[in-house]
Amino acid sequence: MSLRINSEAPNFTAETTQGKIDFHQWIGDGWAILFSHPKDFTPVCTTELGYMAGLQGEFAKRNTKIIGLSVDPVTNHGKWAADIEETQGHKVTYPMIGDTDLKVAKLYDMLPEGAGTTSEGRTAADNATVRTVFVIGPDKKIKLMLIYPMSTGRNFDEVLRALDSIQLTAKHNVATPVNWRPGNDVIIPPAVSDEQAKQKFPGGWKTLKPYLRIVAQPK
Repeated sequence: MSLRINSEAPNFTAETTQGKIDFHQWIGDGWAILFSHPKDFTPVCTTELGYMAGLQGEFAKRNTKIIGLSVDPVTNHGKWAADIEETQGHKVTYPMIGDTDLKVAKLYDMLPEGAGTTSEGRTAADNATVRTVFVIGPDKKIKLMLIYPMSTGRNFDEVLRALDSIQLTAKHNVATPVNWRPGNDVIIPPAVSDEQAKQKFPGGWKTLKPYLRIVAQPK
């Protein structure tokens, strides 16, 4: 199954470092970030997991839970977490999924159906495509996907920035321009007529082109 923006995030049950979960129930009525890793004890992922642990408070302010995934067993995750805390200075307190049967990796189209049914004997290179970040909304729809190669560490500050944009635009029916940061001006989408915009933005806006109208970020 190919996943796209606005596809429903497939539900699953899985063992994690914090017990068995039903993914949709675990998300609840908030937001979630699922980010995956090709194998435990890999260098780039070690830095990523530690950095996300440091950002967990920022995501919590945005009503967003974090959950990691690696194809290795949950017992390995616990040992890896100790290395992460030692080398990165942040304790991993969010759950990590053990996907030893590759079920979630296949369900989220990160591995092909022919990848087998066990993580046993597989190397990080075999699982190189299990490197995706999914941002999932309260409606259980996928709002963003980022896929990185194993050699390139992911920019989780960008994930946080994108989440701010996604939450803002969902609430206020605006769009954000290139390199937008919270507090910057936003765009009035073409689907919003000038008459509708007058009601929504009584303070006015700047028209650069009929299709490009700039307005202060709604509070």
